[in-house]
This record gives sequence, C-alpha cells and structure tokens, in this order.
Amino acid sequence: MKTLPLENPFGAAVYHEETVSSTFDIARILAAQGEGHGTVIAADFQEAGRGRSKPDARQGRPWMAERGKNLLFTILLRYADFSSISNALTLRTGLAVSLAIEDLVPALAGSVQIKWPNDVMILSSKTQSAFKAAGILAESDGKNVFIGVGVNVAQREFPEEVSVGSSESRSKAGSIIQVFPNLAENARFDLLEKILFRLHGEIEKPKNDESWRESLDQRLYKKGETVTFANGFSIANGSGALVEGMLSGVGSGGELLIIPKGEQRERAFVSGELNLTHNSL
Repeated sequence: MKTLPLENPFGAAVYHEETVSSTFDIARILAAQGEGHGTVIAADFQEAGRGRSKPDARQGRPWMAERGKNLLFTILLRYADFSSISNALTLRTGLAVSLAIEDLVPALAGSVQIKWPNDVMILSSKTQSAFKAAGILAESDGKNVFIGVGVNVAQREFPEEVSVGSSESRSKAGSIIQVFPNLAENARFDLLEKILFRLHGEIEKPKNDESWRESLDQRLYKKGETVTFANGFSIANGSGALVEGMLSGVGSGGELLIIPKGEQRERAFVSGELNLTHNSL
C-alpha cells in the first residue's frame, strides 16, 4: 500500500492499492488500525467491489470497472456516536461528487445531476439522454461511516447490457471521457482530490445547516417531472405500493418527496427505486 501525494482537507492519508477485494474491506482494516477521520483508500481494481457494478448473474449485471481507468475509493469518517452523523450522507456525497466533476470539467456545468438516492448522472448534449457516471454506497457501524464511491472516468466502452435497476428503471453506464475526450492522463486522481475538498465542505458544516438541500434540489434528476416510484417505504402510509406523481424534492433527512397524482401534498419516501418508464423519460 502506498500513499498518494494528494492534498486531503481532512488531514488524513490517502492510500492506494493496485488490486483489492474491496476498498470497503481495506477501509475497515484501516479503521481497526486507528487511522483517522477522512482516511481514504483508492484502488485500480476491485475483485469483489460492492454496489451495482459487480458481477451479479441474478440481476444481469456482469460488468466490472476496467482496471486503472476509473476512480474507486472508500473514505472513513469517524463520529462520536450515531447521533453525530451528518444527515443524508449518501446524497451529500453525491452532491460533492457532482460538483467535483464540474470542477474537473467546467464544460459539464449544469449537466451533472443526482438521481435519488445514490447515483450521479451526466446529461449528454449529443444524445439528449442521461447516463450513470457514478455510484455511492454508505455503511455505518454506529460510529464509523464508510462511504464507497465509484466514478467512471476514462473507460471508453461499456457492454450494451450494462444497466442499473429493473427493466423499467434502467440507467445506462457511461464515463466522463465519453463526453469530454480531452481528459488528462491522471484525471481520476485529480478528481479524487476535488471530491475530498467538496465533501469536506459539505459534511463539516453544522448539523442543522441544510444549505445542501437547495444545492441538491438544483441538480436533482427528474425534479418537477412525473415519475413512478416502487419497492420502498412511505413514511405517510407505511406501504411499498407503486406511486406515480411529480418528484418535488428531498427532505431534511434525505427522503424523496413526491406529490402523488390526484393529491395536493407531498409524501416522503425513505427507500425505494425510481422507475424510468416511458412516461417519465
């Protein structure tokens, strides 16, 4: 394991391995060894990476990130207790990633959006469609939080069958280089440094500071459009029924807000999946 010469505003090390089972696994080891808040482990390749880009025959997701082309890392965040953990960490990490992509490629300003709850999308001006450029996964053991991030940076080709979600909620995978071919050779590490600065700015704010919601609302994928939402849990009625309505925003805890058809008030949903049917494309 080597240390990358990157500036980390958290004041912790940024480690790198060529091949790991999962950056989550290494981050847990680093936590047990006493590494500090903001420690990062990045890798060129994950043999058993978590999330939706790992092999999963049941879900038809055979693709894995091409070695050395993308940004794969986990950051360790330490808190005094569960109540100290920042709200909506996954979404706020998505916000940091989206802002950092625009920092890296200013030409993409206004084209990087966040698909609730954990994907970052890029709108392609050439195809007038969106593709998934990044995914985020957060886990906690009560005090430590591990946030895994995967960003498709320099991978130029993706199998046709690669998609995320059910047959009605697919998001094609794509990369930054596909919309901006002039990326520098080490762009993934430049992006990592920019993500760390954006993430530090987001989560080191006072816990009652909700300015992130306005920033996120401005780039919330499908906001103001009719969507269907499935397989989740509604705070209002406790059911997982299919809901169709207008996506209106996110709540203070990161819950998705939808105004169902025929209703006037928002409902808040804490888990589930957006279905990108023909009605909502």
